[in-house]
Amino acid sequence: MLIGDVARRSGVSARMLRHYDTLGLVRPTGRTHAGYREYSSEDIRRIFHIESLRSLGLSLREVGRALDEPGFTPSVLVDDLIGQTRKRIAAETELLTRLQRIGAAEPAGWEEVLQIVALLHALGSESAGKRQQAVLSSVVPVPVEALVEAVLNETDPNVAGALRWALAQSGDAGLAPLAQGLGAPAADVRKRAVQSIAEIPSGDATVVLRNALANSDVVVRRYAALALGARGVADAVPTLVDMIVEETNDVDAADALSTLASDPALADQIATRLVDRLAPGTVEPPARLRLTQALADIPGTTTTRALADLSNDDDRAVALTATYILKLRDTR
Repeated sequence: MLIGDVARRSGVSARMLRHYDTLGLVRPTGRTHAGYREYSSEDIRRIFHIESLRSLGLSLREVGRALDEPGFTPSVLVDDLIGQTRKRIAAETELLTRLQRIGAAEPAGWEEVLQIVALLHALGSESAGKRQQAVLSSVVPVPVEALVEAVLNETDPNVAGALRWALAQSGDAGLAPLAQGLGAPAADVRKRAVQSIAEIPSGDATVVLRNALANSDVVVRRYAALALGARGVADAVPTLVDMIVEETNDVDAADALSTLASDPALADQIATRLVDRLAPGTVEPPARLRLTQALADIPGTTTTRALADLSNDDDRAVALTATYILKLRDTR
């Protein structure tokens, strides 16, 4: 079969077939009387073998070794190709993500494109100072997806604070990916996600925080409860009381309960829950003392009656604390 026929049937150009001949990959078995290359069926089969190996990413040199060296083993080369392919996919994925973020920012011209590229580059800097400066001094809006990725992976507290601030300025745009972060495998990522949501003041963010009270991660539940307490959401009360018992951010939890108790409809509910946990034998003495102290800023008759009872408590520290709080309430 002549070279033109082989090119048509194989899909390999005549120029490439001549290149294969020059390299010694496929030399036509014969020649016609006129001196033209003539390929045998075995030659054509080898051409298809070459194309198959090239489709895997092998260079022509590697193809030649694979076909001609008797001792050649493919495993090492295949492993190397797998590694190269993974790197290429990662690079292409990174490029796609960057392009999507630039597109989402809807730049008005190439100058803005360049500014966004510079900003994204700065967000990936090893310098915490440069990352923080990129967020706070950007002359173009920071793409929300980039902000979310950055805040979920940021370990520097100052940079994280700047990123959370920037996310809060963007409204609810980053809420969905942040909510996904609450289910991340890494505990640190879940913590950063709930901290970021807590700084978004919208009603949708409140809904996400409410749902987070049922999260399997106790740290997420606690941060959600503190944020909800500041927003006047009664659902946070059980978790806040647990935080006082467990001495985990107990001062902040007590402050959140005090804020909630400014609503008269909630004050007695909060007092009742605190008193229930104060029952002798329910919790350890230090926890009972913290619960008593938490009653100090809870108004209402339920609290007053509870403090009067506690002033006669068998635990001297609890009794003295309750007596002192009662005197303060009488003064007020």
